[in-house]
This record gives sequence, C-alpha cells and structure tokens, in this order.
Amino acid sequence: MKRILHLKSSLLGSSSYSIKLGNEIVNEVISKYPGSTVEELDLVETQMPHLTPEVLQTFFISSDQLTEEQRELIHLSDQLTQQLLNSDIIVIGAPLINFTIHSSLKAWIDHITRAGITFGYGDDGRPVGKVIGKKVYIAMSSGGIYSEGPGKDNDFVATYLKAFLGFLGMTDVTVIIAEGLKVPDVKDFAMEKAFSSIEID
Repeated sequence: MKRILHLKSSLLGSSSYSIKLGNEIVNEVISKYPGSTVEELDLVETQMPHLTPEVLQTFFISSDQLTEEQRELIHLSDQLTQQLLNSDIIVIGAPLINFTIHSSLKAWIDHITRAGITFGYGDDGRPVGKVIGKKVYIAMSSGGIYSEGPGKDNDFVATYLKAFLGFLGMTDVTVIIAEGLKVPDVKDFAMEKAFSSIEID
C-alpha cells in the first residue's frame, strides 16, 4: 500500500494529455500496490498562489516566534510541505509550456522549498535534501518532439524538475513523455506510445 500524491498543472482540464498520462501512471501504481490511496492536487484549478514577500519572510522565523497573522500566512506552505512528506509516490503532471513548466507548478515548488524542513546544509556548507525515500514520476507532455533532435535543447521541464527534485533529496525520478502531440504522423500514436512506456518500480 502506497500513499500517492498526484499533482496536476495543465490549463486544459479533462482534455489535458499530461493529466491523462498522470492518471494512467496512478492506475498502474495502484495495480502494483493494491489498497494505495491517492490525493490529487490541481494546481491550476486551485489557483496556487505565488509567494509574496510577507510569506517568504515567515520561512525564516522560528515557529515559536510567529505571530498569529504570520501563522496564517505560512499555513498553506506548511500544509503543502506536510502533504509532500506524507507521500510515498509523487506523480507530477507537467506539460511543456513555452519550453518550461506552468507557473502554478513553480509556485508549488516555491512553497515546499523550506530550509530546515525539505532541505538543509551539511557540515561543509553544501545543501542536503531532506525529502528522501520517495519515488517520483513526471508525466510530461508536449506538442513537439523534445526528447531528441533539435528540440532537445529546449526541454526545461524534465531537466529542471529532475535538478530541483534532486536538490530536495528526491533522486529516484522517472520521466514518462507523451510528445509529438501536434506533429503529423506522430500525434495519433503519441499517447499509446506513452502509456506503453510506463513501468512501475
């Protein structure tokens, strides 16, 4: 039994390819680990807020020193961070938009990047990730081809997410791509190819 967190960051709702791919990954995880629970968080639908200077300031104040107003400001960040830490498997729906991730996913990242909670520093001063023992699947979708060829240099979704997740300690990351969704002679088979590439550890 696993606790699955499924993050969605598509603007296309139920017609989204990244959401469909993420759903299929979740189904495959449940097939392998019967009885698993799923918590979904649609970052677009919930209008995940960007950090404000006031919220950021609370990150650097000891919890016993926070005012009631500051506790309210930091509540969402605390909630999102705990949700991540409580999960065993994280499925991140990440459509490629203008070569990178949607701003709602970046906002989530900013809220859960917390010194002393999700990362820290070793004796040598280097950062050490604290979110360990997790399995992450990235459900990436794109209209063009970005896994190879000329487009590969413009993929700032998989490369960025793997770097960021590794910073927090999540190094067991599998990227599953549905690509060429707008390319003639490719788009008709793109989702089938993506589904068939899913392998659950």
